[in-house]
Order: sequence, then C-alpha cells, then structure tokens
Amino acid sequence: MARVVVIGGHGKVALELARILTERGDEVDSVFRNPDHSNDVAATGARPVVADIERLDTDALADLVAGHDAVVFAAGAGGGNPERTYAVDRDAAIRVIDAAGQAEVPRFVMVSYFGAGPDHGVPPDVPFFAYAEAKAAADAYLRASELAFTILGPGRLTLDGRTGKIVLAQGNGEVSRADVALVVAAALADDSTVRRTIEFNNGDIPIAEALAG
Repeated sequence: MARVVVIGGHGKVALELARILTERGDEVDSVFRNPDHSNDVAATGARPVVADIERLDTDALADLVAGHDAVVFAAGAGGGNPERTYAVDRDAAIRVIDAAGQAEVPRFVMVSYFGAGPDHGVPPDVPFFAYAEAKAAADAYLRASELAFTILGPGRLTLDGRTGKIVLAQGNGEVSRADVALVVAAALADDSTVRRTIEFNNGDIPIAEALAG
C-alpha cells in the first residue's frame, strides 16, 4: 500500500485516479480548493483535503504532503486568466516540488501535456501561451530536482472511457482522461518510469507494456 497525495483532486483525471488507487488498496489524500467538492472527492474513496495551493507557502505545502510516499500534481488554473495560470501551473507547482523535497516525499508525478517544453511553439498572442510557458517552467524545475519524478504528457484530452491502451511519442493524437488516470497509476507502480518524460496518446499497446518499453 502506498500513501499518495493528489494535488488538484477535483479534476476529472484526479477523481478517476483516486478511484483507481483506492480500489487497488492505496491510501489517497486529494487536495482541492472548493469545500463544496468534498462529497465528490469522498465518493472516490479518497480523503478530502480542502486547501488552496495558490496561497500556501512552501512550509505549509510541506506540512500538507508530509508522510506520503508520492505526490501527483494534477492541478491547473483552467486557462482564461494568464496571471492565475502562472500562479497555479508554474508558481504553485514549483512550491509543491520544493515542499516534496523538504518533506522527504521521494516520488513525484507531474501531469503535463504533449509537446510541453521551452520549444513549445505556441505564439504569444494565443491564449494557450501562458499555460505552455507555465508548464515548461514547472517541468524544467522538476527535472532539475532530486526527486524521483515522472512527467506525463498526454495529448488532447477526451471524455471517452477507459481503453487501457496507449502509444508513446506520437503527436497529433488524443487520449481519454480515464486512460490518463490509468497511466498515472501505472507510473506510480513502475520504477522504470522514474526520471522520464513520457508523452502518449490512445493506441493499441497495453499501458504497462507501453511504459516498460
């Protein structure tokens, strides 16, 4: 059994992930901002933790993640407001990375996106630019840390159900949020994914096989 803290616990991927992890016997604390979402989170089997990562400093975040075996960062500002995008997807993510190191939580899985990085190619006048810049910075910061990280880069997200099958590193594709959650869960259980950036879409290879390959 592993103790996992999921940051951004009311997102669609995070809710699905909490169900997967608790069903396999892991203990999950899901962190989210809006107390109205507590029942949704509790229904997954996770323990609801109401906290605003945008406002907590590194010490407070370290207290939040202490005692866990792994952190999954699945939070996001949701776009639309560049200032808040930078505050959550970059600044809060970096504080959570620092907090994990401070609290000696060894494992960290970042949910990023396919194509993230300093050469993302998104023009500055496109609304997605702030998110692309924020994720590039947070991912780079995680790679430079001492944590046993995995950065996951799913393609375009859909609301389709689980297939359990993906393909790595092929662009212009899409993947269901349910399968992203399965990939996160599989990565947490597979040490071969440590210190790797894994981009993927739905495909025809079982997830465990694709990650191991």
